[in-house]
Amino acid sequence: MAVFDRFRTPERREAEQASLEAGLEKTRTSLFGKLNRLVRGRDRVDDELLDELEEALVTSDVGVRTTVDIIRRVEERVAQDRYVSAADLQALIRGEIAGLLLDNRPGQAADFDAELPNRPHVIMVVGVNGVGKTTSIGKIAWHYRQAGKSVLLGAADTFRAAATEQLDIWADRAGVPIIKQGHGADPAAVAFDTLAAAKSRDAEVVLIDTAGRLHTRGGLMDELSKVKRVMDRQVEGAPHEVLLVLDASTGQNAIRQAEEFTRSVDVTGLVLTKLDGTAKGGIVIGISNEFGIPVKYIGVGERVEDLQVFDRQRFVEALFL
Repeated sequence: MAVFDRFRTPERREAEQASLEAGLEKTRTSLFGKLNRLVRGRDRVDDELLDELEEALVTSDVGVRTTVDIIRRVEERVAQDRYVSAADLQALIRGEIAGLLLDNRPGQAADFDAELPNRPHVIMVVGVNGVGKTTSIGKIAWHYRQAGKSVLLGAADTFRAAATEQLDIWADRAGVPIIKQGHGADPAAVAFDTLAAAKSRDAEVVLIDTAGRLHTRGGLMDELSKVKRVMDRQVEGAPHEVLLVLDASTGQNAIRQAEEFTRSVDVTGLVLTKLDGTAKGGIVIGISNEFGIPVKYIGVGERVEDLQVFDRQRFVEALFL
């Protein structure tokens, strides 16, 4: 059981599980409902079933590369055992999918009450506009505050007119302070000032919002690299985490966004939003496997508590209800 679980009541954990199951209903009906129909009434795995399984995975946005990985492992199991029943296949698929979802890296625990290796522990949050980046930052801040941590927000998305105002609203909801400057200010300067304030206030967690696009000729990725370099001058090793926020409902567009960001910044974890509104939850599996990056948090609803620490086993179980 995760450390954070010990601080939640059984009622809270049950509510979270119900929220997860409800949030994944569309994906479960689309992808895993299809898988259940494929294996129902069949007493063995054959080439026809494997072909249908491959099609079901690909069309549900699990991704071609990850689908190939799953099918290859299933074929190896079938070849090894010579006979695998449909019930065994379902259990095998569950296990393979869980195995493809990575654990968080050492020193980057997802549990909000976990001991942090740095003080302040600096998290830079990146992603294109419209994916739920600012909302996710606010929810993460709220969860850290609920776990008793002191949190500071940095409004370094200075290129979008409403970005600072939106983060200000979330700072108020989460009950945490925010460092901000005017529209068009240098994002690196905002990040530098935020870390300076964090050190002076002895804050435990710092969350830095960043631009999803720029209105200048300079490239977004160059700007993010600059922000990273400036933070390292203020706090050695900062940022200690880079979270990429992706909208799960965009399917393969999320894959392309991940390709762009991972080429330019060292993304350490993923935040997948809007899982409750899509049948494309298979993207969670594909994107983690293809890029070798763990999913850290998932969004399964509008409420602040509906941003959940990603638990791969619980996720798979909810998909196979």
